[in-house]
Amino acid sequence: MPDHTVDQLVALSNRIGDPARDYVILGEGNTSARADADTLWVKASGAELRTAGPQHFVRVRIAPVLEMLEAGEIDDGAVKRGLAGAKVDAEAAGHPSVETLLHAVCLQLQGVAFVAHTHPTAVNSVTCSNAFEDALRAPLFPDQVVVCGTAPVVVPYVDPGIPLARELHRRVQEFLREHGEAPRTIYLQNHGLVALGASATQVEGITAMAVKAARILIGTHALGGPHPMAPEAVARIHSRPDEHHRQRVLGHRG
Repeated sequence: MPDHTVDQLVALSNRIGDPARDYVILGEGNTSARADADTLWVKASGAELRTAGPQHFVRVRIAPVLEMLEAGEIDDGAVKRGLAGAKVDAEAAGHPSVETLLHAVCLQLQGVAFVAHTHPTAVNSVTCSNAFEDALRAPLFPDQVVVCGTAPVVVPYVDPGIPLARELHRRVQEFLREHGEAPRTIYLQNHGLVALGASATQVEGITAMAVKAARILIGTHALGGPHPMAPEAVARIHSRPDEHHRQRVLGHRG
């Protein structure tokens, strides 16, 4: 990653942390980016996205974080010590968020260089509903497909930290086998949204479109409920050359 990765991460964090967007409040949410092949930058625990600066991000070695996922039973104290031990600079201020595990899993995926985990009110109206999984089975409109892809990964509620990272990893691997490409959105039941992309611009756009989709989904229930796009229509939008061009213009395709 270029040297300005942290600057991009700070700018992304401040924009999605803007209270006017209603994606997060207080210390909610976290962001990350690939630093190089072996390390990542992640928001320090307790820092607010809206006011985060370079000093609020911690550089972490990826390998020891992922090793914790294979470590069997591990308690909260061991996770905290493991994350502290994974810091590139042991003396650097800040402690990696417990969601560093989630970020490490996502940043291993091909084409993913930035990740944003948020708790938008509109999205959580869906993730906290009884209709959670059914509501997310199919896109509702073409731009949702263009920006967010053909389908999300849907994860039932799991305790944040090691259990969540393990279940998320399992479901992402299932998604890769079915779709042949990394997901752009992950919805966590009773928790929030994860947006994955090749750039900070893409991640910001995915988050915004996912929030719009959630608002539209909720609004459809005033008029008889949602009318999802047919699978063949979704596939057509996903494969159209003009939409690929539009993705490139918008920074959503390489």
